[in-house]
Amino acid sequence: MSYVKPAELVTRMVDAGAYKLQLSTRDTLLRAFMGAAFLTLGAAFAVTVSTNTGQPLLGAVLFPVGFVILYLFGYDLLTGVFTLGPLAVLDKRPGATLGAMFRNWGLVFLGNFGGAFLIAILMAIYFTYGFSTEPSAVGQAIGEIGHGRTVGYADHGAAGMLTLFIRGVLCNWLVSTGVVLSMVSDNVVGKVLAMWLPIMLFFYMGFEHSIVNMFLFPSGLLLGADFTIMDYLIWNEIPTVIGNLVGGLLFVGLPLYFTYGRPAARRVRVRKSRAGKVAPADVPAQTVSGVETTASGEITTDSDVEREPVSVG
Repeated sequence: MSYVKPAELVTRMVDAGAYKLQLSTRDTLLRAFMGAAFLTLGAAFAVTVSTNTGQPLLGAVLFPVGFVILYLFGYDLLTGVFTLGPLAVLDKRPGATLGAMFRNWGLVFLGNFGGAFLIAILMAIYFTYGFSTEPSAVGQAIGEIGHGRTVGYADHGAAGMLTLFIRGVLCNWLVSTGVVLSMVSDNVVGKVLAMWLPIMLFFYMGFEHSIVNMFLFPSGLLLGADFTIMDYLIWNEIPTVIGNLVGGLLFVGLPLYFTYGRPAARRVRVRKSRAGKVAPADVPAQTVSGVETTASGEITTDSDVEREPVSVG
């Protein structure tokens, strides 16, 4: 089973971030729409399993199915681009500007909301026989989630808002770890196993994921839960989005990027070494952006070739 070491993993992360910022509006929206649809189908499945079996841990163990499917297809979640896009900007990749990054975030948000809302409508129809009966047990459980995780936070005031924000931070610390680990192997089985672990953990711990919530809370409203759209936006979605941004970027993307070296800086050092301006020992003995070096720093392949990302998850 293949394993990509952290220094090369960071290069793949930056490559993926740069690639996403260059996607067309159509492709960005379509990939975000489908990504959220698969993720939220997984969430509906997990809630169904938890409710029908009375075993929340079993639901958490099975929840990553949707996440794995969407990243194997190369689709996008807002939580993932929060982590990868800024790295391409920091690395000064061609076309990776703040404007391109904010455009990507906005389009992915819209696409994710569209995909999640579609699944919310379809599952609400499913849980109520086309709104002709009371919601099933699973539908009622989803409604209770929506009520408890909006009004429940509001009942605690500022302390509730802080708790909500922290749950959003912790969520994307784990979810972005899953996104990054999708690139840690070139083997499908390795990718699946690596992604599964942090995603299972976040779901069981009840952390707040902005895209999953785009399904759970509209579903709850459609099924007659006792909270409002403003409750959802103020006491869940907006703080969760901010927490997800902080968690993914601050605790996943930036630590890896800075501790394992910036790909652009490493390429500069390699080019200087080729020109004889830097001793070969200053060049790391590893593969960097398509550059093969020996332990002594001798270059064996061209460093100027820009690769397409191995994974765009």
